[in-house]
Amino acid sequence: MAYLFKAKEAAGYQDIITEDHDLKYVAFGKISLTAEGEDYSSQTGGYETALVLLTGKVTVACENEKWTDLGERNNVFKGKATAVYIPCQSGYQVTAQSNDVQIAVCKVKAESKYAPFVVRPNEVVAHPRGKETWRREVNDIIGDNGEGRVHRMILGETYLQPGHWSSYPPHKFSSNERHLEALFYYQFNPEQGYGIQMHYTEDQSIDQAYVVRHGDSFAVDRGYHPLSAAGGYPIYYLWVMAGDDGRTLVPYFDPAHEWLK
Repeated sequence: MAYLFKAKEAAGYQDIITEDHDLKYVAFGKISLTAEGEDYSSQTGGYETALVLLTGKVTVACENEKWTDLGERNNVFKGKATAVYIPCQSGYQVTAQSNDVQIAVCKVKAESKYAPFVVRPNEVVAHPRGKETWRREVNDIIGDNGEGRVHRMILGETYLQPGHWSSYPPHKFSSNERHLEALFYYQFNPEQGYGIQMHYTEDQSIDQAYVVRHGDSFAVDRGYHPLSAAGGYPIYYLWVMAGDDGRTLVPYFDPAHEWLK
């Protein structure tokens, strides 16, 4: 299975983690619109979809809804996200209201169709997590506010300071009883920054470390996934999770490192 997806520049829509990837529930893409008035249209098919505004301002139309002037940041380190939830089996259109529009397209397999809605920055819930050199800020975009409004999707953004760790102490979101897949999309400030994404299982059948850079993406089907930011470079990462048994995030800590809690 492929885990790391290196950044590539592409106009319009770019498929990054495709729907036929080994992940069962999660897929990911990106929309890049370079000029005001440029647009993009698509169908969600069997995936509920969240459009997360990374940069720029847009109009989004879906079903009988239309929202204008969406997007309040010119980079991901400048404020909380605006996101549009598009249900499965729906068409949508995005029209740029500014130059340099970048949108993360977060897809989760769904069998139930709900109503589209917008999550605005003042509705994003921030949680400080961790302590010492593993302190980070976690922003829930679709978390508790998604109950009864989405099928499987759990979505958010995490901000990690230089030299710090995230997903730490090492934990996973799968057990023998339940299973969540995850994907991560990274940005750095400045863009030449980098981090180290670890990925391992207790039996070490997976035991790898990857250099992640601006615009890279990473898929996790199982196992622990701690992330470290290089000195001087804060990390932003978007995360999407989904699984086969509810929408509750229950971290299962690596027993060898659980004492750090």
